Amino acid sequence: MAQRLFGHVPGYPEGSLFENRAKLNRSRVHVPVQADIAGSQREGAESIVLSGGYEDDVDYGDVIIYTGHGGRDPRTGQQTHDQPSTHGNRALALSKHNGLPVRVVRGSSHDSPHSPPSGYSYDGLYEVEDFWHEVGKSGFRIWRFSLVKIPNATSPAQQTIAEESAKYSVPNRREVRG
Repeated sequence: MAQRLFGHVPGYPEGSLFENRAKLNRSRVHVPVQADIAGSQREGAESIVLSGGYEDDVDYGDVIIYTGHGGRDPRTGQQTHDQPSTHGNRALALSKHNGLPVRVVRGSSHDSPHSPPSGYSYDGLYEVEDFWHEVGKSGFRIWRFSLVKIPNATSPAQQTIAEESAKYSVPNRREVRG
């Protein structure tokens, strides 16, 4: 079983750029070289790529309405049947249920002002806020996931706990003789 990393990948801060999917894979920011959802339907999704592959994706920057996996013709890229509730779709749903952060990577082929001019950019951690099933632009049922940016996100291993300094006062002293 592959070991999953939920959260930032050490050495690759938000804004890291990658020339291609092979370099993205080697960094472990997004491991699959083709699939846009990395994860397991038993453990959750650790990362997604917005690559321009699904016509129903909507990218507002800090909010993404992401189209799930499946139902496309591999030759034409057109949606030809309903998306199943398995694999990556179930992994993203599990991330929602378990509160797991999802790394978001944007590819240059994704039609969005938030995408890099070339290659891929790691754009931080998002939470799966909600998911639902609906009919997409091509008339087939698709899975939709609302992902919301986690501000100043750190993974649990990178979190530091700071204790607030206590305001102590020295009590007034007086001499008592008895």
